[in-house]
Amino acid sequence: MTTVGRPQRRTWARIFVIGLVLWVLSVIVTYATGNPNLLPTLVLLGSFLVPVTFVAWAFERRDSGEITAELVFRNFLVGGVLGVLGASVLEAYLLYPSVWLYVWVGLIEEAVKLVALALLTRGLAVKSMRDGLILGATVGFGFAAFESAGYALTSLFTAQGLSLTDLVTTELLRGLLAPVGHGLWTAILGGLLFAWSTREHFVLSLRLGLAFLGVALLHALWDSMSTIALVVTLLLTGQVAVYDPRVLVPPPEDVTTVYTVTTWVGQGVIALLGVLWLLVLIRRSRQERRAPQWAYRVPAMRTPATRRY
Repeated sequence: MTTVGRPQRRTWARIFVIGLVLWVLSVIVTYATGNPNLLPTLVLLGSFLVPVTFVAWAFERRDSGEITAELVFRNFLVGGVLGVLGASVLEAYLLYPSVWLYVWVGLIEEAVKLVALALLTRGLAVKSMRDGLILGATVGFGFAAFESAGYALTSLFTAQGLSLTDLVTTELLRGLLAPVGHGLWTAILGGLLFAWSTREHFVLSLRLGLAFLGVALLHALWDSMSTIALVVTLLLTGQVAVYDPRVLVPPPEDVTTVYTVTTWVGQGVIALLGVLWLLVLIRRSRQERRAPQWAYRVPAMRTPATRRY
């Protein structure tokens, strides 16, 4: 394995600072001029800034010379788009309102991101857990960037017309939460997918399967936290909810603070669990790993450069 030295310059920091300045300037100029032509710039900068920054940070910690800027860019762009498209198609045809809705969303979205990662990295000659963490995070952040752009654009349109305030608020919130969402979850799965894989095979182990279910559960809990927080708030405050089978009513005005705190605490716990899980994998990536006794090997499509004669 070829070890790549860590660059002296922190490119990710410069990307973040320059991107943040450009985004703030875009917000100010758009507010001041009311020019709608600036909205695409605002949406793209706000949605891609944090994901691109974290991908650049991860790239500087790569383990193999095969992890090039071109490969990372392809995983971010193509993997992100494939993930969003795949999830949209599957969710449109398979999902319907139920108590298990967010569980299925978690399973579908984590599955399509993992498949996209395997598809785009099948030709790598060297696969290590650290590189799997990096490339998994890259696909996840690509997914997050395109998804955030969609949410930002949707929030722009309100019953009262275009709302620049809602757009900016949505981008700020999703930017703050991006590091502990899709990128984190797919990094975990990518690391375990690559842990025992070779140039010829992807190794699907029981540990990977359990991790997939665990990550999908974290995903489902994250998406459903607003509903969970409402139920917890009503129980804590002794409020009686008005039953409506079609929609869960908003919290009463006098308990909105409890609801907000409950929501953030819940998301904080989920984020902490994900980060701790990732740190354990990073630590194990520096150690020797035994191949799992029970595993299923899926042939990887080999390129001419990796084919054995």
